[in-house]
Amino acid sequence: DTLAPNQTLTDNGTTIVSRSGTFELGFFSPSNSDSRYIGIWFKNVPEQTLVWVANRNSAITDSLGTLSITPSGNIIISRVNQSTPLWSANSPSRLTVKNPILKLLDNGNLVLMSSASDDNNSDSYVWQSFDYPSDTLIPGMKLGWNLITNQEWYLTSWKSTVDPSPGEYTYRMNPTGLPSIILRRGSVIQFRSGPWDGVRFGGAPVLQQNTVFKPIFAFDSKKVYYAFENTDQSIVSRFVVNQSGLVNHLMWSPARSQWTIIATMQADTCDEYSKCGNFGVCDFNKAPICACLRGFSPRVRQDWARFDWEGGCVRNGPSLNCSGPTGFRKFSGLKVPDTSNSEVNSTARSLDECEGACLRNCSCVAYAVTEATGCVLWFGDLVDIRVYAEGGQELFVRMPLSELDEEDLGLPLFDFLTVSAATDEFSFSNKIGEGGFGPVYKGVFSSGKEIAVKRLSKDSGQGLKEFKNEVMLMSKLQHRNLVRLLGCCIQGDERMLIYEYMPNKNQTKHTSLHWETRFDIIMGIARGLLYLHRDSRLRIIHRDLKASNILLDSEMNPKISDFGLARIFGGDQNQENTKRVMGTYGYMAPEYAVDGLFSVKSDVFSFGVLVLEILSGKKNRGFYHVDHDLNLLGHAWKLWNEEKPMDFLDGSTVEVKSASAETALRCIQIGLLCVQQRHEDRPTMSNVLVMLENEQLALAQPKQPGFYTQRTVIDTDSSSTGKNIPRTSNEITVTLLHGR
Repeated sequence: DTLAPNQTLTDNGTTIVSRSGTFELGFFSPSNSDSRYIGIWFKNVPEQTLVWVANRNSAITDSLGTLSITPSGNIIISRVNQSTPLWSANSPSRLTVKNPILKLLDNGNLVLMSSASDDNNSDSYVWQSFDYPSDTLIPGMKLGWNLITNQEWYLTSWKSTVDPSPGEYTYRMNPTGLPSIILRRGSVIQFRSGPWDGVRFGGAPVLQQNTVFKPIFAFDSKKVYYAFENTDQSIVSRFVVNQSGLVNHLMWSPARSQWTIIATMQADTCDEYSKCGNFGVCDFNKAPICACLRGFSPRVRQDWARFDWEGGCVRNGPSLNCSGPTGFRKFSGLKVPDTSNSEVNSTARSLDECEGACLRNCSCVAYAVTEATGCVLWFGDLVDIRVYAEGGQELFVRMPLSELDEEDLGLPLFDFLTVSAATDEFSFSNKIGEGGFGPVYKGVFSSGKEIAVKRLSKDSGQGLKEFKNEVMLMSKLQHRNLVRLLGCCIQGDERMLIYEYMPNKNQTKHTSLHWETRFDIIMGIARGLLYLHRDSRLRIIHRDLKASNILLDSEMNPKISDFGLARIFGGDQNQENTKRVMGTYGYMAPEYAVDGLFSVKSDVFSFGVLVLEILSGKKNRGFYHVDHDLNLLGHAWKLWNEEKPMDFLDGSTVEVKSASAETALRCIQIGLLCVQQRHEDRPTMSNVLVMLENEQLALAQPKQPGFYTQRTVIDTDSSSTGKNIPRTSNEITVTLLHGR
């Protein structure tokens, strides 16, 4: 099984056989060919089957070839009496090899090593044939990359059945994005395996563990490769890319005395790369086989009518953009798209976390979670998608909210009759509120569970878009200071949201509240808002934070509600602009009301207004004082400058000399810091929470608040349009307000 420097293997029928007699090395000629090559084949298979060829590009035209190794450790193939080698292994460390030998191992690997080395230790190999595959993969070989040394292992087809020189087809691991194996004809992709999901490639059933072989996939910072091992030592199997570009796993059948195909990577026409174009999906069990993903239509309908699907599909509705609310539509049983334009998010492992990661990135168009690598995000066009009859993976494609329907909402759907019965047919006596969305009713299910039902009014300024926005957001958010959405009702023209019932409603400004309760409410709102801005898997700007949207449960814990106007921000977004300013007068930040710019600092402004309202027990809008025409913000600012801030507090809230006075004073100062005119001067909610929790922390002096004067007194808390616009001292007028 070895060849030493003083030995030569000649083309006279002499061979090298591995120790257990499983593999043989020697000179051979392909069928119907006189050319001679050095190769390795299965010893115990009657039909000579090559697994490796050395001199693929250097055929010998006669029987004068020899194989030898030099004293320094180089492997060469040459002709008798010729000094110039026809082929050389060029082992990189040959000059350092002492007493080199060439050995054929029992796994079919031809290795160059020192005669004193252990042949079971791969680190002792100076050179090995497994590093230079031909068209065949056998147990022990790898298809992929050593990411440390940049060594690649890949398969190249024979040019023909009689010519082992490199052919047109290569089968190589693509390490970019989520690794998959690509078959190319020249530079053109013919087939893509799909990413490894833990048991198979791309969700396809063909490489699942079976009675013949066990697939192996390794992927970390040092390596990425596919390999396999036979389930029994008596089994002889191989993985081959043939000269026609077919990729098969074959097993030798002693009973039939022939090779049997047990797995074919290209199962049908749908395995042709990008058969249905961008955003198209191929299903071999349907006619025609190509269709667009739901929510997409053919780019050129005439071409599709002629079964020409190369042009792919485009979205039915508006294009995705950062300013519009979006959700996801689930597709199951798929080979997921080409991962060249994808990335793995290592911090997100669950579906919820992965969805949040995609929503935070404006460029993300789809996501999936695989067992092997976790969260995968796609960017750009989705290409090369197919349906599997069995197996496959789930893919979540990002869609404008307007394109989603009840199947995509991901919440329990309640029957209209059930909700109607719970609210006593929406009786007036059960009506507990009214907002821009429509009326709100208290209800009780037959189980005794109390609910609050928001029913979309036909005359509401809000529509299906805002309804879906609230459903999509609330179904993804969980925090003790956010109201919990239990489900929805979508039936005919009816649109309803079913929430947990808050028995204390919105009493944040009630004058009977003790100071400790008011402070706890402020803290709870701050924690809920910080969760929205930073800690949730989405990054959300509420845009309509106000007293009537803060509900209190039976223990007076505050819950932020009404997310119809909320927006999701990308991870790198700081602010956004809108031409449709929507919100509630008295709570809107100046830059939002005047210029349509909103950000987390817009919510901070609204929070500051809330803090001052809770402390004083009075509303900002409609505030009246006999000594001036300022609103509540202006009144607080005036008292602060006059060094009489404690006069701002509700008389029933806290005594000036009480132990709570210092905390109350800090809250006034924090409220004024939050409502400063310039958004860059306002703190973030994380800073606000630190200031509220740490009484030893020195606070900055607040600057002039925004919108601290007003010309007309209107006592309203609705999110609506009006001509009575709050003004700053510079008389800036809002002209682009629209009702909800």
